[in-house]
Amino acid sequence: MKKYIIYSGILVVGLLLGWLLFGSSSNEEASNTTQMWTCSMHPQIMQPEPGDCPICGMDLIPAEVGADGLTADQFKLTKNAMALANIQTTIVGKGIAEENSTKLSGKIVENEEANTVQVSYFSGRIERLNVNFTGEFIRQGQLLATIYSPELYAAQQELITAASLQESQPALYQAVRNKLKIWKLSDSQINNIETSGKVSENLPVYATVSGTVTEKLVEHGDYIKQGQPLLKIANLNTVWANFDVYENQIDNFKKGQEVSITTKAYPNKTFNGKVDFIDPILNAKTRTLALRVVLNNKDDIFKPGMFVSAEIENIKNTANEVITIPSSAVLWTGERSVVYVKPNTEQPIFEMREVDLGSRIADTYEVLQGLKAGDEIVANGTFTVDAAAQLQGKKSMMNKEGGKTMTGHEGHLGIESEKTKVENERIDVPKAFQNQLKNVYNSYIDLKNALVKEELKNAINASKSLLENLPNIDMNLLNGDAHNHWMDLEKEIKSSAMSISKSSSIKEQRGYFKELSSKLIQAVQSFGVNEKVFVEYCPMADNNKGAYWLSKEEKVINPYFGSAMLTCGEVKQVID
Repeated sequence: MKKYIIYSGILVVGLLLGWLLFGSSSNEEASNTTQMWTCSMHPQIMQPEPGDCPICGMDLIPAEVGADGLTADQFKLTKNAMALANIQTTIVGKGIAEENSTKLSGKIVENEEANTVQVSYFSGRIERLNVNFTGEFIRQGQLLATIYSPELYAAQQELITAASLQESQPALYQAVRNKLKIWKLSDSQINNIETSGKVSENLPVYATVSGTVTEKLVEHGDYIKQGQPLLKIANLNTVWANFDVYENQIDNFKKGQEVSITTKAYPNKTFNGKVDFIDPILNAKTRTLALRVVLNNKDDIFKPGMFVSAEIENIKNTANEVITIPSSAVLWTGERSVVYVKPNTEQPIFEMREVDLGSRIADTYEVLQGLKAGDEIVANGTFTVDAAAQLQGKKSMMNKEGGKTMTGHEGHLGIESEKTKVENERIDVPKAFQNQLKNVYNSYIDLKNALVKEELKNAINASKSLLENLPNIDMNLLNGDAHNHWMDLEKEIKSSAMSISKSSSIKEQRGYFKELSSKLIQAVQSFGVNEKVFVEYCPMADNNKGAYWLSKEEKVINPYFGSAMLTCGEVKQVID
């Protein structure tokens, strides 16, 4: 009995010593594990205690332990990071028209068939102009101007003389009357000159049609010649709605098709029309052709210049389900198109997926392969999600095999700080195209430098220079997907640059600069500009949502904050 008591005592002592030696160590290890801290915007940062992020200076947050349940291609973002980057998702097949129809965007223009030009039928000097402004409505027979004409003055004297010789020289008399009729004097005006025997120094010009003045071509006191245009007049009882159709959509349309048209000016109304004309000649530069719809405008609803949307039933019927996604969800790289899918709707987990795209319809793409109805994809903030994938060594737009890429701040973590060149899947394009794109890029750099120095006028001038260089890019140098990719980017680049050129504050310009940078980064990644380009990023820009920009130099000079935080940011990528 005493022996069993001794054995039991030894066992208890052994368990106690084991707990003291290994249990406390295990607890300490677990404690250390749970006490790792990371940055919401830079998840590669891991520190054993709280503090500031060595990259952006933001407060570190507790890191989540482990990545259980994630595949090799999946990665996770914190909810805080998603909120800061304004990452939004959408369900494929929801909220997007999937009927057998095509959506087009267009603009209201004047009906050219109803446009006229009011001309002067005799030369002289405008003594009085009765049309005061563009947009004024005039009626047929309305007095437009009073003109002093030396030759018309002489012709009136001829008429008075010929009238006295009417019986002896009727042919001469009739010739003089016809001469005045050619100058658009009415019979009553001619008869009045004849009976009064008085010559008028100034003669009136009357409107030959009714309509709206779209352009004044002369001013009071101008000297004009016979046949010279005075006013451009448009009859807006009918207008044209012009739409651009891509060449791969041509088979979907024919003359006489029913069209449903909507406009933001009247969001609760739908207007019906028919396809009146399809341009037989394709625009070689934009690879589109014009489609026209004539609209009744007797109630003056449509204004020239107004943007409209059209939905047209397709001629071709298909039994297959059509999947469409927002164009903002797609990242292009070389021959690949990628999106980011959220496989678990309850968790902020993402993975890259390659897709095959079909036709572009307005701001959506048809998906031929890679997605199915019900998939949840990133619709806004795709570029930010892709950057997070790169940082975590997952498959990304520029690294389809996965693996860590250097960002230039690894030295903070004890890793080699020398940057590696990220090799993008470049689209093979002629050097002539790259040089033309480089002109746009150089104007962009001037714009960036102006924003760094907070020079409003220089930023406007640089954006205008960019807009001037943009049309000089010859899209005929591109084929297939490369052509379509550039068309999509060019539209967004032009829109952002145009907004900057019209902005009245640096803050507003910086907002549009973020959009411009996003699209130009994709362009430079895809096509190249024959020189090394640095992609830089500031997580605190745009109210902590983060923003990218391009630079010719490795040194970070922040265009979003200028002197306030000149060096805030990091190099995310080096494009060779």
